[in-house]
Amino acid sequence: MKKQEKGMFNALSGMGGGGQVDHTAANNANTALYTTFAIFGILGGGIYNILGPQKTLFCGCSTYILYAGSFLYYNHHKHQAFVVVAGALLGIGAGLLWAAQGAIMMSYPPHDRKGTYISMFWSIFNMGGVIGGLIPFVSNYNRTTAASVNDGTYIGFMVFMAIGTFLSLAILHPSKVVRNDGSTCTNIKYSSVSVELVQILKLFGNWKMLLMVPASWASNFFYTYQFNNVNGVLFNLRTRGLNNVFYWGAQMIGSVFIGSIMDYSFKSRKARGFVGIIIVGLLSTAIWGGGLAKQHDYSREDVPDHIVLLDFKDGSKFAGPFVLYFCYGLLDAMFQSMVYWVIGSLADDSEVLSRYTGFYKGIQSAGGAVAWQVDSHNVPFVNQLIANWVLTTISFPLLIALVVLAVKDDNKDEEGVVVPSNRDISTTVDKPNKE
Repeated sequence: MKKQEKGMFNALSGMGGGGQVDHTAANNANTALYTTFAIFGILGGGIYNILGPQKTLFCGCSTYILYAGSFLYYNHHKHQAFVVVAGALLGIGAGLLWAAQGAIMMSYPPHDRKGTYISMFWSIFNMGGVIGGLIPFVSNYNRTTAASVNDGTYIGFMVFMAIGTFLSLAILHPSKVVRNDGSTCTNIKYSSVSVELVQILKLFGNWKMLLMVPASWASNFFYTYQFNNVNGVLFNLRTRGLNNVFYWGAQMIGSVFIGSIMDYSFKSRKARGFVGIIIVGLLSTAIWGGGLAKQHDYSREDVPDHIVLLDFKDGSKFAGPFVLYFCYGLLDAMFQSMVYWVIGSLADDSEVLSRYTGFYKGIQSAGGAVAWQVDSHNVPFVNQLIANWVLTTISFPLLIALVVLAVKDDNKDEEGVVVPSNRDISTTVDKPNKE
């Protein structure tokens, strides 16, 4: 479903420059994408509350097919305009898709198993990235010196994206979801435009959301550096595809690990959140430190020549950079799963969580839009790395503060009302006014 769509997009982006020799078109398309994503990410929660899950997901997923098709077009005509417009439309669709998936992922599971369900989502979602990484690896296996992927690669992406779009129509409405303990999910009653606009505007004054801004901004900012300036610069074409198989595979491992910590490590939910954030913070320091050590070996002015780009058959020369890229994938999953757990611990209501997720994705996408333009303006690689490291590091103490101040240790919703596990939790459109 929606996980497959985004997984395929991740594999396409992970090729560096959308699989093209010249990264300019992909960078500009991604700038347009993340600019509209920033707007519709924030609006997406309200749209989900008005349209419901099926329509929201279908509309969002369909834009991914157009985006992959635009690179197929670019392979033959080298005109950026279609790619950039498709990127802008994808940003709208992605805003809808991610708001819907966030509400589903965090409101459908039982109160005390959100970390587990987030890791399940992240694993299935990244299976799309693993499959998507195999497509360019297999399609371009014999093209060791080629720099742009072939038509079959883009067609393969489009086929999988189309399947995922139609599968999204099978998603259950929250009112029909029955959990293992017999309780049902929040029974959303469709909202109105005026109510959603008011509630979305309130998020910009919500102290919980403001504490999450650095983490939100950082969580897609590092993709540009990792995809373009690590995978896209150091490795040849077929190896980039193989690397993405392991990058997204590492995300499956990372999400399961951190999900277990956030759900099972301690009885106290505050303690689990605190420990999870500390673990991710320590790992982040180690991985970005390793990245800085590798970055000293090359720069934007001194990139490896296409003849000597690393291939997966190069043995020890390939191993170090490969492990680093693998660890970047591991860290991404752990960081974002941790943030989703924190968001999910702030509320149980599907309507509230759709807005929280929309705010998170909107700020995240604004950061992504800036990051792609930073790279387009040839900012030194080491400066980009340090910016990513600083942004993620700033996030951790603020998230700890949020856990301490806002996360409940007992089985309460965000208003502090005890929520029995065996009764139907329903909500009306008026409840979000109490956020």
